[in-house]
Amino acid sequence: MVAILKYNAGNITSVRYALQRLGFDSIITDEPEHLASASHVIFPGVGEAGSAMSYLKERKLDEVIKNLKQPVLGICLGLQLLCTHSEEADTIGLSVFPTIVRKFPDTDLVPHMGWNNLTAIHGSLLEGITTADNFYFVHSFYAEPCENTVGFCEYILPFSAVLQKDNFFATQFHPEKSGSVGEKILLNFLKNS
Repeated sequence: MVAILKYNAGNITSVRYALQRLGFDSIITDEPEHLASASHVIFPGVGEAGSAMSYLKERKLDEVIKNLKQPVLGICLGLQLLCTHSEEADTIGLSVFPTIVRKFPDTDLVPHMGWNNLTAIHGSLLEGITTADNFYFVHSFYAEPCENTVGFCEYILPFSAVLQKDNFFATQFHPEKSGSVGEKILLNFLKNS
C-alpha cells in the first residue's frame, strides 16, 4: 500500500487519482504507523513552507519522514521541505538533501508556471525520460543544485528539478499533472523497493 502524507498542503487528492489511474491503491494519512508500514510514501504538496513544516513538527512527522527506510517521493513543496532550509518564511527543512531553497528573482516570469523540459538527467527515477519530455511546474521557490541533483531545469536560472539520495526521491514538477511522462516518473518510483 502506498501512503500519501496528509499535512497542511494542497494537491494531495490529485496524487491519489494519478495512482488510481495506474492501478495502485493508496491511503492519505498523517499517522506515523501507517507511514512506517507503507511500501512507498509520497510527500506531495502545494502551499507555504512555514505552515506546512509547523504541521509536520506538531505531529512529530518531521522525525518520522527523515527516518523512513522505504522509497519516499517528495513533490513540489515536498521536495522543498526535504532540503536544508527555505527562504520561504525562513523555514528549517528536514535536511535530507543538502541544499537551500531560494525565491526566484522578482520578475513578471514568477511564478514559474507551465511546461518545461529537463537537462542533465540520470538516475532510476528518470529511466526512459529524455530531454525532449516536458513536465508541469508551478512554483516561486527553487532548490539550488547540489550533489544529489539528478535532473536540472532552466528557468531564469538552473535549478534542481529532480533530487535523489538513498531511498529519497523528489521532483519540483508535478508528475501527477504531467500526463504520460509524469506517469512514467510515478511508475519508476513505485518500481523501487
